[in-house]
Amino acid sequence: MARIIPDEMNQGSYILCLGAAEQSHVNLLSPETIFYEYLRRIGNVIDVLADAGEPLRIAHLGAGALTLVRYVQATRPGSVQVAVDIERELVEFVTAHLPLPPGTQCESVVADAREVLAQIPQLLDSPAGVDAIVLDIFSGWDAPEHLRQRGFYESAQRVLSDDGVLLVNVGDDPGLSFFASQAQHMLEVFEHVWCLCECSMLTAKQAGNLILVGSRHVLDESSRAFLEAAGPHPGAVLDTWQVADFVKSL
Repeated sequence: MARIIPDEMNQGSYILCLGAAEQSHVNLLSPETIFYEYLRRIGNVIDVLADAGEPLRIAHLGAGALTLVRYVQATRPGSVQVAVDIERELVEFVTAHLPLPPGTQCESVVADAREVLAQIPQLLDSPAGVDAIVLDIFSGWDAPEHLRQRGFYESAQRVLSDDGVLLVNVGDDPGLSFFASQAQHMLEVFEHVWCLCECSMLTAKQAGNLILVGSRHVLDESSRAFLEAAGPHPGAVLDTWQVADFVKSL
């Protein structure tokens, strides 16, 4: 059962709860402010994809409370977005209670994330490929099998532009066996794979979230410096070779 409750500690903010679990956090008064640290890291990557304020074309697989949709609209007005979720009632519930900012160009699609992948360039009117795909569905080995196979990442890569990226939020338990499997798939598909996470996640001794970024381009020094400075702190930013070494160590 979905509920939206006010965040008493942050004015204008609300929490989307699914059952007893907090699923998303939204600040209606300041949509450029992202509360959850893993989403903040995704937002930071979006920040380096193009010059500040330049519109992008982004697909969100897993809608939640549309926190990143709001962030992109606030920081890059004119962006064209699509939010995909398999739960029709959830999308309708969120948009009814937490309306998107005026001017937001975001189409909501009720569908399975993998089934809709090939349609994303058409949905975003971008035949040359899209700037970013954000996958925020995973929850360890309970993630749907068809979304954690190498074939999914191959399909995602095909609909990205030459400069586009796939951003994957991977939640995992101690040991990070699921993260290792997904990182390995991405290393086999993408020329470059980056990872952003809280520093303690690199010990593999605790549960938490790690962000994987698949790209055709190396993580350049200026982008890396920006991501390291942007936090949240303490944070780590790994390039392709460091990701490969980390996976081997798990």
